Amino acid sequence: MDLNDQEEHKTFREEVRSFLKEFRHLAPKETAMSYRLSPKPYSQEVKDWQALLVEKGYACRTVPKAYGGCGADQDILKNQIIADEFFKKDIPQGLIGQGISMFIPTLLEHGSDDQKEKWVKPTINGEIIWCQGYSEPNSGSDLASLQTSAVEDGDDFIINGQKIWTSSAHIAPMIFCLVRTEPESSKYKGISYLIFPMNTAGIEIRPLQTMTGHPSFNEVFFIDVRVPKSSVVGGRGNGWKVANSTLKHERGMLSNANGSLDRLNRIKTLLLHEKIDGIPLIKKPVIRDGFIRLQARVQSMRLHEMRLASEASKGAGPGLGHMICKLMGCELNHELDAFAIDVFGEMGVLHDGVPSMQSDGIWQQLYMYDLGLIIGGGTAQIQKNIIAERGLGLPREPLAVKGAL
Repeated sequence: MDLNDQEEHKTFREEVRSFLKEFRHLAPKETAMSYRLSPKPYSQEVKDWQALLVEKGYACRTVPKAYGGCGADQDILKNQIIADEFFKKDIPQGLIGQGISMFIPTLLEHGSDDQKEKWVKPTINGEIIWCQGYSEPNSGSDLASLQTSAVEDGDDFIINGQKIWTSSAHIAPMIFCLVRTEPESSKYKGISYLIFPMNTAGIEIRPLQTMTGHPSFNEVFFIDVRVPKSSVVGGRGNGWKVANSTLKHERGMLSNANGSLDRLNRIKTLLLHEKIDGIPLIKKPVIRDGFIRLQARVQSMRLHEMRLASEASKGAGPGLGHMICKLMGCELNHELDAFAIDVFGEMGVLHDGVPSMQSDGIWQQLYMYDLGLIIGGGTAQIQKNIIAERGLGLPREPLAVKGAL
């Protein structure tokens, strides 16, 4: 792939720059990351900015026009141009999250026309926040063993069970949820993927306080929750297939190299402005060396993502290259956070409103939040098993013998 701008891309780059010059005054001061660290409903300013980006084709570019997107073809270089130009001006890009980044791509692939018409546009415009009902107390890494049941009752299902680690459930109006509709089937069959409102009678939400200081996770209990059968996405009993589409997009969201680049750019600003004895930190050899090492890793992740996108545009399916993204991306983000905290020296340990706290404590929050993402969406250990077994073809680890010590 030629990574240099061709005439079409030079023109597009100027269009993006003109847009930013004309509309940057409308950009919200809040970033998408602030909403992930402390989940809350989007402000009107954020929703207006998101709607403008969608309208102009700078967010959700490939969503069909019929469902509220701009219907653009997948163009890897244009996507990169958008990211680069927004980063240069330090202007927030489009929203990411479980609804926009995970559910909508899944719905476009598996949903009915009615479901797409009803849910795509308000979701990509930030009007609806979604949560994901996957993990259960005894079904985390082994998701397919889930036991939340959905029993037929006329035109409805009656749902009973429990979910845990449900991000944003305390603020989300909607949920996409895995339930077992055919308990007599094997664990990978008989699962259905349902969507329904979180204010449905019988749903109880209990926020879980995390070490970031915010209740981003929740326990969710379903007690005789009545949901129409029309809420099924992708057909009854096909939930495992649909769920894996969502998991694919979740791993892509969590490992997005643009998120790493955003952190890297903010660290660069710190190094240029923070000083010791009047000398900018970027001039300190040890610190500069650490920064350059991280810079190289971020660039390699970006180029790796572009290579995978290029292969996908030619019809190549997901392979070993995709498997390493989530593992490496989440670990890289955590290392970037740690480096930023180290830059502050003794001030880096301050948090929770201490007067001398640096950067409003954002790096301390990110450090703890990103540690959780090494576990969430598939733990690092599970990712390594997947890479070894499915990617490299290594044999599975032998199961323990029942009854043995």
